[in-house]
Amino acid sequence: MARPLRICFVAYRGNMRCGGQGVYLWFLARELAKLGHEVDVFVGPPYPDPMPFANYVEKLPNEQFWGTLFSNKPGAFLPRGNPFRIFEPLNFFEFAATRFGFLPEPFAFSLRAHARIVQHLRRGKRYDIFHDVQCLGYGLLGLQALGIPVVTTIHHPLTVDRRASFRRDKTFEEALGTVTFYPVEMQGFVARRLRRILTSSQASARTIARDFGVEGEQLAMVWNGLDTEIFRPDPTVQRNTHEILCVGRASDPNKGIVDLVEALALLESPARLTLIDEDHAENPARKRAHALGILDRIDFVGRVPLEELVRLYNRATLVAVPSLYEGFGLPAVEAMACGTPVVATRAGALAEIVSKSGGGILVPPHNPVELAHGIKTLLADPTKRADLGQRGRAGVEATFAWPQIAESTVGIYRDVIAKQRKR
Repeated sequence: MARPLRICFVAYRGNMRCGGQGVYLWFLARELAKLGHEVDVFVGPPYPDPMPFANYVEKLPNEQFWGTLFSNKPGAFLPRGNPFRIFEPLNFFEFAATRFGFLPEPFAFSLRAHARIVQHLRRGKRYDIFHDVQCLGYGLLGLQALGIPVVTTIHHPLTVDRRASFRRDKTFEEALGTVTFYPVEMQGFVARRLRRILTSSQASARTIARDFGVEGEQLAMVWNGLDTEIFRPDPTVQRNTHEILCVGRASDPNKGIVDLVEALALLESPARLTLIDEDHAENPARKRAHALGILDRIDFVGRVPLEELVRLYNRATLVAVPSLYEGFGLPAVEAMACGTPVVATRAGALAEIVSKSGGGILVPPHNPVELAHGIKTLLADPTKRADLGQRGRAGVEATFAWPQIAESTVGIYRDVIAKQRKR
């Protein structure tokens, strides 16, 4: 029997409510610990929920200068407690870089993580593998130079976000800001030199190979996982037969939320939309709904706790995922795990996961008319909705449950470690 592995996660952001990478980190680490492996975590802010299953968790601070960039409060950019910490080399670099429009966080975090991990190694700590979660900073190459292999998970490359930002830009100044903001070149340089890149769909693998110039054999496709005990049908929650649910930030053009608002305008009342997104005057979905005269048919509920999210999935008649690109598409999988049918676009990985699970229908992306037609079809057919809901739940349990994903990930670890020993 193979011995348990000593795994070190490196994640520059760990909060489970600020992006899929935090969810991925927490659940994968938990499942690996359940399998008997030793898991250490070095993580930056915003920090994850408590991880009692981990052997060791070290929170690596930064001053989060981006959060103070737009503050009018005098001295808001200075570190709290001891303002002179701004002159510490990495702090000063991050402060200066943000003022010039760069995102220095992945680079600075990778150096902090490298320094702290080396201290642990000097004290006798040993690891079999490092697993980076979408940081891809230069410090990872320093870790790999120690003779310990480094793998990374890329849900989708930053090139996807950069292209979306270019579509949103209206002036030359905004486009220039997009060019400087995303550390695409660093991430591509690092990705090409790591031992393996894990990604969650064939669509994402193709994008990484094209945009980062990664060799095909360096890529490994492993689905993202889902806790099917948390996301499950709840017979105590009554379905609202007119409610469409969508999870996503309208400010992100890749999410296609404005297309969904336009599709809602094509549907007759009483169909209405519940949108899990912050409600504010500049929200693109709010502005478009106001222009179309359907603002009263949309409920903006903000970011909700996990229990409420599961309840909303169970209450909705269907979940719409109108994205223009998805490296995986977690809301679609969460919805199907709750037995709720999905209307999703054939964008990025969505066609893969909906086809694999069988819990939804697909429509062309960026096409409000076809999106409205797909939604209308399911709203009018309770038998089809029930069938899709049952098939989706079974498909998610068979394909996306975390135990299977963790086992597959360990298989990749062992392959990488074996090849490292032959070097």
